[in-house]
Amino acid sequence: MAFISLNSDEPGVRSLFRYRPETAGPLNELVEVLLCGESSMSRGERELIAAYVSSLNECRFCFSTHAAIAAAHLDEGMPLVEQACANPSAAPVSGKLRALMEIAGAVQRSGKAVTQRHVDAARALGATDMEIHDTVLIAAAFCMFNRYVDGLATYAPDDPAVYAERARRSDGYVAGLAELQRQA
Repeated sequence: MAFISLNSDEPGVRSLFRYRPETAGPLNELVEVLLCGESSMSRGERELIAAYVSSLNECRFCFSTHAAIAAAHLDEGMPLVEQACANPSAAPVSGKLRALMEIAGAVQRSGKAVTQRHVDAARALGATDMEIHDTVLIAAAFCMFNRYVDGLATYAPDDPAVYAERARRSDGYVAGLAELQRQA
């Protein structure tokens, strides 16, 4: 049960968006740009980074949500997502994505944990400055979202099918917010 009365039975961040709708727009716009906007990284790769950071933060709702969306956008599906989140260094992903996930993991520990070595390694594997920037911002944003969701003890369904169904209906975060607001 949530620590405050959210007046919503929606899970996770969706209940928080209903509780404080004036914050929902800017937060969804940020995630829309980072995970769905124009990028040289695929949506699946960016969602995988969000899922990875959420797994490190042990945020069940955010991990389950973004793992399901990543799986829906990656040919290898959930087996790859689970493997990459459990052990990115052994996952069958590109060296560039592995290096970006290492940067994301460093950000999760502390922004100051990112070193020049991390950046040089990612660049050597073909990462652009924009990809490095966006990886750091995705990781930082998901640390915030994870703490927001868990800090207020929001509800997270146990059933993976719930997250898989939402992932199939995901046209982006701004569209998802519009749908949530229409249901109000």
